[in-house]
Amino acid sequence: MERDVRELASAWSTYQRHAFHSPSPALAPWVERYWEARWDYAEPYRQKIVPYPNVHLSFGGGRADVNGVSSGYQVKVLEGRGQVFGVAFRPGGFRPFLGASVSTITDHVVPATEVFGPDLPTTLDVPAVEAFLLKHLPDDDTRVREAVAAVELIAEDKAVTRVERLAGELGLSTRGIQRLFAEYVGIGPKWVIRRYRLHEVTERMAAGGTIDWAALAADLGYADQGHFIRDFKSMFGEPPAWYAQRY
Repeated sequence: MERDVRELASAWSTYQRHAFHSPSPALAPWVERYWEARWDYAEPYRQKIVPYPNVHLSFGGGRADVNGVSSGYQVKVLEGRGQVFGVAFRPGGFRPFLGASVSTITDHVVPATEVFGPDLPTTLDVPAVEAFLLKHLPDDDTRVREAVAAVELIAEDKAVTRVERLAGELGLSTRGIQRLFAEYVGIGPKWVIRRYRLHEVTERMAAGGTIDWAALAADLGYADQGHFIRDFKSMFGEPPAWYAQRY
C-alpha cells in the first residue's frame, strides 16, 4: 500500500508545531501538562493518535470537550490551518473533577460543560484555563495519590510487565489494583503496563539503529514475537517495522 510521504521520516514537523507547558505547583497533583498543537495542510492529512492513560480537556474548533482514555489508536483528519489547546490530567487525577468512575467516559468524548459547568473558558489560553482550574481544586483524595503513584511506577520501572508484580509492589491484591484503575484511571492495569512497555519500543525506533525484534519482545515480557507484534498493531494501528518508518 502506498503511504503518505508526509508521515515518513519525521516529515510531520514541516506541517505541525507542538508546545508543552507545566502546570502551577498547586495543580500539579492532578494536571500533568498543558499542550498546544498547530497545523497547516494544503491537502487533508490522516493524523494517527496513539493512546496514553490520560484524560484530556481540549479546546478547539469553537468547542471544549473532555476526552476519556482511548483504549486504542485514533485517526483524525487535519486540513487547512488549525490549532487545539489541551490539558492532560495525570492518570488517576481526573476522578475528583468528574465525580464518577473514570471508566464511565473511557472511549467517549463529553462536552466539557457537562463536567465543569457553563463558566468554563472557551479560549485557547493557558492562564485563563489554569485560573479556572485553580478555582475548582478538588479536595485531597488518598486514592488519587495511590493511582498516580501506580501509573508512575509502571512508567518508570521496566521490570513491571505483569499486574501481579505491580500489585505486589504496591501492597495490594490483584483485584484491588484492578478496582483502583477502573475507578481512577479509567482503564485496566494490564493495558497501562502494555502501553508503557510498548512506548519503550518507539523510543528505540526514534534512537535509530537495528532492532532485534525477537529479543525486544522477550525483554518486554512477551512469550513470543507474534504476541508482541499483535499487541503493537492493536495499540499503534500498524506493525512495528511499518511504524518505524515514521522516524
